[in-house]
Amino acid sequence: MEKVAAFWRDLTLKPQGFTIVVAAFLPIIAIVAMGPAVPTMIEHFANDPDARGKVPAMIGAPGLAMAILAPFAGMMVDRFGRRPILLVSTLFYAIFGAAPLLLDSLDQIYASRLLLGVAEAGILTVVNTLIGDYWEDRARKNWLFLQGLLGPFIAAIFSLIVGYASKAQWNGVFYVYLVALPIFVAMLLFLFEPKREVAPLAQVAAPPATAFPWASALQVAAVTLFASMLYYVFIINGALVFKEVGVTEPVRYAALIFVPSLFILAGAAIFRLLAMRANLLQLGVFMLLLGAGLTGMGLATTVPVMIACLIVQQTAAGMTVPTLIGWTQGKFGFAHRGRAMGIWTGAFFLGQSQSPRLVHALDASQGSMQNAFLTIGLVGLAGATVALALLASGRKSA
Repeated sequence: MEKVAAFWRDLTLKPQGFTIVVAAFLPIIAIVAMGPAVPTMIEHFANDPDARGKVPAMIGAPGLAMAILAPFAGMMVDRFGRRPILLVSTLFYAIFGAAPLLLDSLDQIYASRLLLGVAEAGILTVVNTLIGDYWEDRARKNWLFLQGLLGPFIAAIFSLIVGYASKAQWNGVFYVYLVALPIFVAMLLFLFEPKREVAPLAQVAAPPATAFPWASALQVAAVTLFASMLYYVFIINGALVFKEVGVTEPVRYAALIFVPSLFILAGAAIFRLLAMRANLLQLGVFMLLLGAGLTGMGLATTVPVMIACLIVQQTAAGMTVPTLIGWTQGKFGFAHRGRAMGIWTGAFFLGQSQSPRLVHALDASQGSMQNAFLTIGLVGLAGATVALALLASGRKSA
């Protein structure tokens, strides 16, 4: 109980923290919320011969826009400030997210989803920047840990809401995006623009103008792209790999992955335990678990073995995002943090868009989805080996 009390005391600026944690899930809703609505939308647009292709493409459209625009959003954040861009982006998120309630054309809906991605690029870049601005390292890691704990519950709640909304009407899913409006009000009430002269909030002195550290930015982009492509392998292709060990019914698949998915919470806990340790250790551990889980699923011949390996992979998934964000935030000072988080966001969502292409290519060339998982898992283990070898050689940071 004493540790819990100490953790709670470390969570300074609580109204700001909870507002940012909830706002950080707005871009995730764009993917999570749409999944259960896909069959309903395909059925509604049955007269469109391309509906089976257009509807899934519509889901991924915001991620594509984020991958392209987030680095530019980061530049604007550093130049024009955090709070104004976040407020405008959140308001546009509600408008563009709910726009399909008034549309009845897949092409128009796709366009609205691209505009939604523009808003999401601003939201995710700013909230991750503010976590670095508002808090010093220890408290920053605590808020990232709390974000990791809340993620599975928020995703589950929205999936449930979407299921009922889609049953009520074909485009009912888009009402979910109006949740941005109360979050917008909370931002107006609680969030403040961090000033360079009060940078001690994050124990960063107001530095003179310096050149942007492109070497660090390129390192962040490369590692994040690599990790993101591994991270999305199971999220996008999980049902297909389970099918190869005999799980063909969607209901059975959903039931089998329920308990393993809870191990995302274990991953968040491991992140908190390692949060004050060397960055290379954090990166090495989550890549080791992620690579081991994917490799195991590639080799599994029975459902129980597949589930055991999925537990390992989901534990790694719980570490991935907070580890990458915390690592990136610590590499950049106030003057460059917005641009850095924009580059991080762009790299992460570029990985989201390219991961299915990589998996599909490996599946086609190697003859099965399990072989694709095996190959990618081994690549993940290689990445972990590099990080841990650098750590063992005496390097403390990356």
